[in-house]
Amino acid sequence: MSDGHRKRALVTGGAGFIGSHLCERLLADGHDVICMDNLLTGDLANIEHLFGNERFRFFHQDVTNYIHVPGRLDFILHFASPASPRDYLELPIQTLKVGSLGTHKALGLAREKGARFLLASTSEVYGDPQVHPQHEEYWGHVNPVGPRGCYDEAKRFAEAMAMAYQRHHGVETRIVRIFNTYGPRMRLDDGRVLPAFMGQALRGEDLTVFGDGSQTRSFCYVDDLVEGILRLLHSSEKMPVNIGNPNEMTIRQFGDAVLKVTGGKSKFVFHPLPQDDPKVRKPDISKARRVLGGWEPKIGLDEGLRRTAEYFRGRVQKPKA
Repeated sequence: MSDGHRKRALVTGGAGFIGSHLCERLLADGHDVICMDNLLTGDLANIEHLFGNERFRFFHQDVTNYIHVPGRLDFILHFASPASPRDYLELPIQTLKVGSLGTHKALGLAREKGARFLLASTSEVYGDPQVHPQHEEYWGHVNPVGPRGCYDEAKRFAEAMAMAYQRHHGVETRIVRIFNTYGPRMRLDDGRVLPAFMGQALRGEDLTVFGDGSQTRSFCYVDDLVEGILRLLHSSEKMPVNIGNPNEMTIRQFGDAVLKVTGGKSKFVFHPLPQDDPKVRKPDISKARRVLGGWEPKIGLDEGLRRTAEYFRGRVQKPKA
């Protein structure tokens, strides 16, 4: 490279769903990659195919306790956090700690190393939104004392901490607000709608819908998300940027799409909607298009679901007759 050395990147939460895809892409782009994960919700199976690469290293480490990385670092991508409803409802303290203490330690390391820092934030900072679609200037509608507050407020705090390090210490920070993302390496049991629907459809079970299924989401395939994240990392944009797919659909429509790609014949069964569950979710990506070189999702839902179904088919155990 022009500065005489390969770039060296640390990905916290690198054994998770999105983190593992980032590690893979950073290696493909010619970087040295350190993956750090305490494996609370991450899985070594997501990164085992990378262990033979001499430019890849794995540190089994909890970022809320300490972060020690010898040598130079050019980039820190902070993706350590439970990210699914089941995980953060079962692990509320750990979720708050990684969003606060973990972010503080990761930013401290970025300051020490002179590294550019990218924070994985979330569309959940908008809460159950009163503005639709959601744009980056919207401050959100979040219940800080509700069951989802542990995740929503952890990410809002993390954004504030990143901005404080940028303004007070001069750390180069980037903030990506990630909307619903799907693809291979999601966990079947993580409580998110896609793995739940995919597992149930492949097992021939009824699809569980919370509420009446009219609430909306917008689903982005993981490869498109990773492309947007890396464009943001290498951009000059210092304020938050939404990355997601603006094609909005109801949960029932999404279930129908999953059944179509899996060939399932399941019916929908309905359960009460969880407290503070967002009724709508759709990113305004006009800023991403403007500041990230025209970025927008390329992979359609049918193709993305087909690739994801291929991954899950080998991992779903159908009930014995």
